[in-house]
Amino acid sequence: MDLLRLLVHLDAARLSPRPWLTALWWRVLGKRVRSRAQLAPLLSASPRAYRLWLRGETTPGVIDVHDCPKIFAVVGNGRGRAKTIESATSEGLLVLDASCGTDQKELGHDGPQWLIWLEAGDVLEPRAGAAYRAAAASTNAQVIYADDDELDARGCRARPHFKPEWNLELLRHHDYVTGAGIVRVDPDELRQAIAQGTVANLVAKTAGGASPSEVVRLPYVFHHRCIRPEPRITARPASFDNREPKVGAPKVSVIVPTRNRVDLLRVCIDGLARTNYPSMEVIVVDNGSDHPTALEYLAMLDPNRFQVMREDGSFNFSRLNNRAAELATGELLCLLNNDIEVLASDWLEIMARQAMRPEVGAVGARLLYPDGRIQHAGVVLGICGGAAHAHRLLRPDEEGYFRRHALPQFVSAVTAACLVVRREKFEAVGGLDEESFAVAFNDVDLCMRLNRRGWQSLYEPRATLVHHESVSRGLDRDPVGAARLAGELEALKARWGTGDMDRQVDPFHHPQLSRYSERFAIRLNG
Repeated sequence: MDLLRLLVHLDAARLSPRPWLTALWWRVLGKRVRSRAQLAPLLSASPRAYRLWLRGETTPGVIDVHDCPKIFAVVGNGRGRAKTIESATSEGLLVLDASCGTDQKELGHDGPQWLIWLEAGDVLEPRAGAAYRAAAASTNAQVIYADDDELDARGCRARPHFKPEWNLELLRHHDYVTGAGIVRVDPDELRQAIAQGTVANLVAKTAGGASPSEVVRLPYVFHHRCIRPEPRITARPASFDNREPKVGAPKVSVIVPTRNRVDLLRVCIDGLARTNYPSMEVIVVDNGSDHPTALEYLAMLDPNRFQVMREDGSFNFSRLNNRAAELATGELLCLLNNDIEVLASDWLEIMARQAMRPEVGAVGARLLYPDGRIQHAGVVLGICGGAAHAHRLLRPDEEGYFRRHALPQFVSAVTAACLVVRREKFEAVGGLDEESFAVAFNDVDLCMRLNRRGWQSLYEPRATLVHHESVSRGLDRDPVGAARLAGELEALKARWGTGDMDRQVDPFHHPQLSRYSERFAIRLNG
């Protein structure tokens, strides 16, 4: 082990001694996957982790081809502007500045031109210009963007931003393109923006109007920046009463599977009673409760508000929800675990509002453990060969990975512990798979089938609830449960390719982020 790698490990041991020792113990026991999963976020937290990553950094082998389109650059005012202009010029960009001998006449009037906005002080990675020109020449894209990092006070590179593939919902809350990508703009609009000093706004507007087929991501760190746009955590989405034209809130059928554990169910039902939503039916699916207290509680529920459906047999989460969905009369379905605790009364309206969007499939909430740490903030595919809850164990007020856990965004999947989806979309893909995913990964599989139909999963953190995870059912530590879980994991790998550790499985993750951590940790070997 070389010195820098040793220092990264020592940082991890100093910052989190017990988890670091646990990771080493798992390795001693031969549990290498578990060890790497424990170690990845610890190593990534080291202030030297990015320096270690940079030693193995690779950039694409790009050959600048002839007849590539021109790329015009506009550089903001401020300290370091001359350095930025020099960097852009050396990369073959045409800086629209009188001092560079390039004026607006070169823009012409013959159609859109490629434009990049650069903040004063920013520097381009060598060959970035060639990579952009090659990409622009080989696609019909309107937007091409790349990864970036920051230059600290000493000019050293830090805080890399390894970006997802196109995620328009995330872009609405965090502009990760302006200043780190090129867009095609109308020359006259550009001239007007230059005159008004609104070029950055023009880039952001153009990027926000692009469709996924018009966007190319270059997964390389091509930009070294002094200033980056900060994430913006916005207020809740508009309520149904404020929509134009005005539309009433669609009826929601809330499905709550349960078995005994009246202590958990009562908290869940009380939360539904406090939920501020005008049109809601609740179907409680009783999976063989036999405790007298539970049976008494179920019998006492108001039949005008709560429908109790008996479904005996072994626990099959998919079957329980599918049977209840057949009885549901709502336009929307809400799958809700019985160990969910409602915090704010507007959670369902927030989720329903998003689920009614035509391009959206399943909507998932942010779920917290009882101690306040994050249990679910979307699902990442491919983690340890399966799927995992993103940003797990972070606290909501922590920075995390560019505040991703706090921003609405498209994701590959969300948990069915609290999931809202239009009933017609649920039925169109056949509901949950009762055969292959009786207990685990049924939500991931459902979301992936919805995604495939063009109904993208969405994570909505402005709806936040508490999840007492698996309390009512327990964990799969017995031999039968472990064998079933292993079979469901293999089914997930076979159907969705999550076991391929050599490629990026999740479009909203990144090849340079560890496949052994749901915390968006830098990918380090060892």
